[in-house]
Amino acid sequence: MSEHALLDRSAIRLTETAADRDEAVRRCGETLVEIGAVEPGYIDAMLARERSISTYVGEGVAIPHGTLAGKELVKRDALVVLRFPEGVDWGGEPVRVCIGIAARGDGHVELLAALAEILLDEDQARALREATDIDEVLRLIGPVKEDAS
Repeated sequence: MSEHALLDRSAIRLTETAADRDEAVRRCGETLVEIGAVEPGYIDAMLARERSISTYVGEGVAIPHGTLAGKELVKRDALVVLRFPEGVDWGGEPVRVCIGIAARGDGHVELLAALAEILLDEDQARALREATDIDEVLRLIGPVKEDAS
C-alpha cells in the first residue's frame, strides 16, 4: 500500500470555475501538481490529449488525463475530482465534474474502466454531479482502487 491514497481529500475541489474546456483541464492538472502526483509539464500532456481526443464520457463528466508521452512526468498514480457547479462547455456538452487521472504504466486503463462503471450508473453520476460534500465524493469514487497485482 502506498503512503498516498489514490483519491485524497485534498484532491477534491467542489466549487471550481472555468471559462472553457482548456481551463478546466488545466485546473485538473494544477491540482495533480499541487498534491505532488505529477510534474508541471503533465498539464501540457493533458491538454494535448484533450485536443486529440475528447475525454468527455457522458453524464456531465470528463476524465482528463495525459498522453503516453506524459507518463514520465507522473510521480505516482492519483485522481483529482473537480466539480464545476456552473458547468463547462466541453465541445457542446455541459460538464460539471472532471476527474483528472495521473497514472504510470498502464494504471490508467484499470482506473478508466473502474470510473466508467461508476459513471455509467445514472444515479451515481448524478450524485457525483450534485455532490457538495467531500465525503460523498469519497464514497462514490473511493471504491476505485489501483490494481494490486
